[in-house]
Amino acid sequence: MNILPTVLFSLFLLGIIGVIINRLHLLSLLLCLELLLISLFLNISSWSQLHESFSSLSFSTLLLTLSACEASAGLALMVSLSRSHNTDLLVNINLLQT
Repeated sequence: MNILPTVLFSLFLLGIIGVIINRLHLLSLLLCLELLLISLFLNISSWSQLHESFSSLSFSTLLLTLSACEASAGLALMVSLSRSHNTDLLVNINLLQT
């Protein structure tokens, strides 16, 4: 019995639950999104290794690259918002106010 798909699926569900629950702080939301993307990367990589399909390895590499870009853009957004509003709470940030 292979337990790896169960562990990877539970990581994905943990990321979704984290996104739903942790909507208060921007950093915790970004970490949960990163967990979602890394669990997807691991799922695609293990699936391609199991089925010996090398065409999906390029897709998993692209997903990992987009995950790194999302992390850098999210952290830059967090630094910018915390400097301008002096908080990282998503409730207190209203971008429509001047």
